[in-house]
Amino acid sequence: MKGLFLTLEGIDGAGKSSHIDALEALFTAQGRQVTRTREPGGTPLAETLRALILEQPMDPLTESLLVFAARRDHVVRVIEPALARGDVVLCDRFTDATFAYQGAGRGFDPAVLSTLEGWVQADADAAARGLLQPDITVWFDLAPEIAAERLAGARVPDKFESQPVEFFKRVAAGYAARAKDAPRFVRIDADQSREAVWQQIEAALAERGLVASQSGGAP
Repeated sequence: MKGLFLTLEGIDGAGKSSHIDALEALFTAQGRQVTRTREPGGTPLAETLRALILEQPMDPLTESLLVFAARRDHVVRVIEPALARGDVVLCDRFTDATFAYQGAGRGFDPAVLSTLEGWVQADADAAARGLLQPDITVWFDLAPEIAAERLAGARVPDKFESQPVEFFKRVAAGYAARAKDAPRFVRIDADQSREAVWQQIEAALAERGLVASQSGGAP
C-alpha cells in the first residue's frame, strides 16, 4: 500500500495537536500502519536541535539552518523509510511551518528558505518525483487573538509561544499565503468545538478518498 504523508499546521494555540490521537485511531481502524512524529524533532538529533530552537535566542538565519538540519535527519531516518513501508505518516508541522514562522513571522528571506527546502527535501530520485512534500496538509486556521487566549496559563511558554499577537498575525498570514496555491491544503475552521473541528477533518479526508466515511464525533 502506498504511503501517505499527512501534516498538521497552524499557529500555536490553534488546537492541531489535540487531534493527532484521533487521526491515528482513525487510520489504524482502517488497517493502516501509522508513524506519528513532529517537527522540529522526530529523531534523537532533531529533538536535541528542537530544544535549542525553542529555548535559545538566535538570529533568523541560525534558526532556519537548525530547523532544516533537524528536518534533514528526520526525513532521512523517519519519514522516507516510513513512506517506503506504506505507512501513514502523521507529522505535527513540516516545512510550511518554517515559511510561516521563520519566513513571515521572523521576516527571513523566503528565497533562502526555498533553497534550503530544495537541498533538504530532495534525494537521488528528486529529478523524477520532485521534492518530498505532504500529500495533504490539515491547516487549523484560528484568529491569533483567540489562540492567545487558549494559550494563556496553559504552560510555561517557549520563545515562540511567548511572542506578541502581532507576531502570530504575521505567521497566520504566512500560512494563508502557503495555502493559497497549494491544493494539498485543507483549511479547518478551528474556532469551533473540538467535536465540530474533528467532523471537518474527517469529512475532508473522506472527500479525498483517504478514509472511509465515518459518522461519529470526536473520540
